[in-house]
Amino acid sequence: MMAENTGDELEGPESVLIVGGARSGKSRFAERLAKPFDRVLYLATAEAGDEEMAARIRRHRRNRPGPWQTLEEPLEVVPAVARLQQEEQVILLDCITLWIANLMGRELDDKAILLKVDALCKLIESPGCRILVVSNEVGQGIVPANAMARRFRDLVGTANQRLAHAAWRVYWLVAGVPVRVKQGKAVGEKGSLCSQ
Repeated sequence: MMAENTGDELEGPESVLIVGGARSGKSRFAERLAKPFDRVLYLATAEAGDEEMAARIRRHRRNRPGPWQTLEEPLEVVPAVARLQQEEQVILLDCITLWIANLMGRELDDKAILLKVDALCKLIESPGCRILVVSNEVGQGIVPANAMARRFRDLVGTANQRLAHAAWRVYWLVAGVPVRVKQGKAVGEKGSLCSQ
């Protein structure tokens, strides 16, 4: 757990992308950043497809502070963020990886999925509140053995690149330790990776 006053605290409207491997502490870190605020909306993308996932969802719900609101939205993430960013102090979107898996499960093609990612990028480039976005880093392992898994890895990797470019800050969680990899836009950085 990080010490208080580390310089990671959220200030005015800004966007933060938090990436890392499975069980790296991404959600816990995002929740810690959001904890000082009264109006937090937890935008959850998970769907309970089996009992193990249902148990994970219940555990995540129990761990959230009582006054936080939760919206479970597995597909229409962009309209939810667009609508709610003017009402909340913080939106914690957890997670991009499951959102993309859900969209793939509805048989959207890559172009349609990345158009949705690009729309989210536009929102986090100029956020109306503090927006925390959690995603898994899926590209550091072996090349997946089947085409569907390779497609998923490639889509998440592309989404993470675009979101990192749009976000004001980016953290990489390693064994529960947040490593800041981006603070603000780079000098001379122009344009967006969206639609590239």
